[in-house]
Amino acid sequence: MSDKEFFKGVSARPGLYGLGESYKGAVMFLNGFDEARSGGLMRGFTEWLVVRRGERSSFGWPALVLDEAFPDAEGWGWNKLEDSTQQKEQEAVELLLALLLEFLTVRDEVTVLARMYAQYDSLQSPSDAS
Repeated sequence: MSDKEFFKGVSARPGLYGLGESYKGAVMFLNGFDEARSGGLMRGFTEWLVVRRGERSSFGWPALVLDEAFPDAEGWGWNKLEDSTQQKEQEAVELLLALLLEFLTVRDEVTVLARMYAQYDSLQSPSDAS
């Protein structure tokens, strides 16, 4: 079973995997899964999110997903979960899983992945002052 097939199942029934009630719990689940895969699951996810956003960021993927989930909430990254409700946490988990599935399509296509890394590199490089 591929990562994408597995996470389609997780997205369809997040409660079966203990997900859906806590964004932090979902992040811990994915970090654990990533560790079990020697870093192969999430490698490139942060860079892909930065490219989607179109601007440089020093945040990791957990905070970038929250920024996308709650663009109008005050604060940055994890601070967006202050005063969160169970509904907001569930929305963040759903978005995280949807973004992960979208990313896995990119990750599994070598030329698309290479293009994404080139775009990421160009975002990180200082622009010419001339």
